[in-house]
Amino acid sequence: MTVVGADGLVRPEWASHDPLLMDYYDTEWGMPIRDERGLYERICLEGFQAGLSWVTILRKRPAFRAAFADFDPDIVAAYTDADVEWLLGDAGIVRHRGKIQATIANARATLALREEGGLVDFVWSFQPSDTPQPRDHSEVPTVSDESKALSKALRKKGFAFVGPTTMYALMEAVGIVDTHLLTSHRRGSSGVWVD
Repeated sequence: MTVVGADGLVRPEWASHDPLLMDYYDTEWGMPIRDERGLYERICLEGFQAGLSWVTILRKRPAFRAAFADFDPDIVAAYTDADVEWLLGDAGIVRHRGKIQATIANARATLALREEGGLVDFVWSFQPSDTPQPRDHSEVPTVSDESKALSKALRKKGFAFVGPTTMYALMEAVGIVDTHLLTSHRRGSSGVWVD
């Protein structure tokens, strides 16, 4: 379902009411992220989002950035068990031991991937040959062969909380696929996919 906003722009239901989500949809969601820190952050935040609403994560993003050194993988990779305990006491973030430990593990895995060309090239190598053409929100996939393969490959590299559905959400968020509805003002705005 789509909603026409007061500004005359068509947005999906999920991005049509909360100003924070509207801004995220209009300015960030689906735009290419091709820097290591940015991609590492998105992988971790998508993992934290599992089971929660994305607006919860957006509201907590400043606290996440403070807690995880602005998602600098070089710093987060050095976090210890004591840091995990400290983070479990931080009410500004999602206090889930497994997701916190995954963020640290993902930082270490990100550093290790530098020897193989880096996280960005690795993740973007799973870009499909085409992208969905949804006319209705019911036509937007939640998983793909590529997201399944990316999930499996990342797990082999030591990443955690990177399931196939979570990785499809990542692929949407960072422009690897364009699932904006064909009627959306954002369709094709990433420059990655031109209809």
